[in-house]
Amino acid sequence: MPHDHVASPAGPGRLRPEQALKYTSRATAASVGVAATLALTKGIVWWMSGSVAILASAADSLLDLTASLAVYFSVRYAAEPADHEHRYGHGKAEAFAGIFQAILVAVSAALLIREGIDHIIEPLPLRASPWALGVMGLSILLTVGLLWVQTQAVKKTGSVAVEGDRAHYFTDLASNLVVIAGIIGSVMFGWLWLDAVAALGVAGWLGWTAWGVARGAGNQLMDRELPQSDREQIQAIAEDDPRIIDIHQLRTRAAGPLLHIQFHMALPPGIALRDAHAIQVDCERRLLKAYPAADIIIHADPHGEAERHGADFFRPDEE
Repeated sequence: MPHDHVASPAGPGRLRPEQALKYTSRATAASVGVAATLALTKGIVWWMSGSVAILASAADSLLDLTASLAVYFSVRYAAEPADHEHRYGHGKAEAFAGIFQAILVAVSAALLIREGIDHIIEPLPLRASPWALGVMGLSILLTVGLLWVQTQAVKKTGSVAVEGDRAHYFTDLASNLVVIAGIIGSVMFGWLWLDAVAALGVAGWLGWTAWGVARGAGNQLMDRELPQSDREQIQAIAEDDPRIIDIHQLRTRAAGPLLHIQFHMALPPGIALRDAHAIQVDCERRLLKAYPAADIIIHADPHGEAERHGADFFRPDEE
């Protein structure tokens, strides 16, 4: 008797594109809102205070807004259904957005390293105006809320675009915390080196984060197989029918919210075409129950015949 298989809660294929879009659109819209709010607030504070540091921070928020808009549109484009020009859908648009965000995070890490080294060589006392502290406080508050929303979206969908945007905003949060640490160390304890050490530590962590985001996006662009645990889950669901002799030549790849699955199905040689088709349809239904956004291709083999006639000549894995 078939079992009730349940796929893991996050990752490509687990939700229909329109369902995944509910989470990713909420996260990306919040990202755009936070970036726009901070850019506008910092612009007003710069106009009132004339602080060049706040002007630079406002420019950074404008860059954040540009990046967030890119992710906002990419997740919507990725959820578009297949068309005549893109028969496999548009899911890889998320991977391109993830690569873009990884580059931004890596550049931010490099800038932090440069600043950290400069401050170690030549420590400088930090001065903080009430305007700057107020802007940093607002930025931290909004960013923490945004990161929570983005984390929920990543848990539900596994979106590499949202994951990249989240890493980008972790950069902003970490930068603000480094500034605050430097102010506290300089003003209260005279530790002029504290902000430099904190900056280097954060830069190392951001570099590792950027690599993880880029690797995940690159895996999708290069059609890397799903993790072995997911492949085993797919194989177990597909084979959960006593009429099926075995499943082999399983291939999988992810593209944004979409999942592509194809394999060969060995069936008894004398089975009628109508019965073979019914078995395949039942198998597709089981897979779609666990992976609603899966695109599935099944090739039926008469057991023993394909091997004898040389049809199964290409076997990337012996299963």
